[in-house]
Amino acid sequence: MTKIDWCLNQKDGLTLIESSQNLAKAYVRKAEESLESIKINTVRDWKISTAYYTMYFSLYAILMRIGVKCGIHSCTIEFAKQFMGEYFSREEMKFLSDSLGARIDAQYYVDRSVPDEQFNSMLKKAPEFLVKCKAILLKLDERKVNEIRTKLKSNS
Repeated sequence: MTKIDWCLNQKDGLTLIESSQNLAKAYVRKAEESLESIKINTVRDWKISTAYYTMYFSLYAILMRIGVKCGIHSCTIEFAKQFMGEYFSREEMKFLSDSLGARIDAQYYVDRSVPDEQFNSMLKKAPEFLVKCKAILLKLDERKVNEIRTKLKSNS
C-alpha cells in the first residue's frame, strides 16, 4: 500500500470536497498571521511552530482551491509530493516534511532539540514559501484543478 493509498483510507486523511476560493483565501490569511507571529514570538519553540504553520497553511490554501481536505499533515505533504510536482520540488517537500518533524519535536518533546540550521532555514524559507504558494494560487485554473482531482480520484 502506498502512502497516498494509506492517506485516502484514513478517517481524517485525503478527501475530495468542493473547491473553494474563499477557503483558499482564508488559509492564506492564516499563513500571513502565522508569519506575523514569528516576528512577535520570542520563544524559539513557538517560532518553529509558527514558521511551520506559515508554510503548512500556505500549502493547505492550495488544497482548498483544488478541493482536497486532509487532517493529517504528513498526508497533506504527500499529496503535494505526488500531485503537485510541477509546482514544488522534491527538496521543498523534503524541507516541509523536515519542518513538520521540527515542529513536532519543539512542540511535544522537552528532550529533543531542533538544530540551528533547520531553525534558521525555517525562519528564512517560511515567507518565501508563502509567496510561492500565493503565486501558484494565481496560476491554478479550472483545467489544472480538475486534472489534479481526477488523478486523486483514480487512486481512491
